[in-house]
Amino acid sequence: MSVHPHKTALRIGITGPPGAGKSTLIDKLVSVIRSKGLSVGIIAVDPSSSITGGAVLGDRIRMQQHYSDKGVFIRSMATRGSWGGLSKAVPQTINLLEIIGKDVILIETVGVGQTEIGIRELADIVVVIFVPGYGDSIQLMKAGLVEIADIIVVNKADCEGAENLASQIKAELRLSPRKVVPPIIMTQSEANIGIDRLYEELEKHWKAIKPSGDSHNYAIDK
Repeated sequence: MSVHPHKTALRIGITGPPGAGKSTLIDKLVSVIRSKGLSVGIIAVDPSSSITGGAVLGDRIRMQQHYSDKGVFIRSMATRGSWGGLSKAVPQTINLLEIIGKDVILIETVGVGQTEIGIRELADIVVVIFVPGYGDSIQLMKAGLVEIADIIVVNKADCEGAENLASQIKAELRLSPRKVVPPIIMTQSEANIGIDRLYEELEKHWKAIKPSGDSHNYAIDK
């Protein structure tokens, strides 16, 4: 079956190293999006075992509060050998979610870090999440995650080293040839702190990048 693109949703990619709190942050962000009256589709990609081919699709566990919400659709899927932190089924799934009328689509990548740049091709906005205490943070930044970020989140901002990590990221951004420097948002997703600020930045960025003359009726613009 062929599915033709029907782009009416805002596509937001969420990526970052393992343990950064991506699923928890998405859970809190969905609550904010739903409070605006917008429907949400979530695509959560988990790694497949190189031995058995199976995957633990555990992202739904962190999103239990949205199970009974008819305005939220959650689809977990395994990479099944795909590279770039995604699954080959993601593009088709995005199109299907747009066809059924979802306003915002959140795409959570695997969390393997350095190779997760495939999301740049699918998302309108890419949010990269870092956390203090992650030993390879600087290596990850230099590997390309900062380069694909439209918005950077330092999660678990109450932990020691968060401010230092934000400073390191700012220093790295100063060396970047990019004309537009991504904002850095400090969050504590478990405590629901900084999530409203993140949503405001997403709205702001969307208004800035939306093509002039675009005839699509994006629900987030209403």
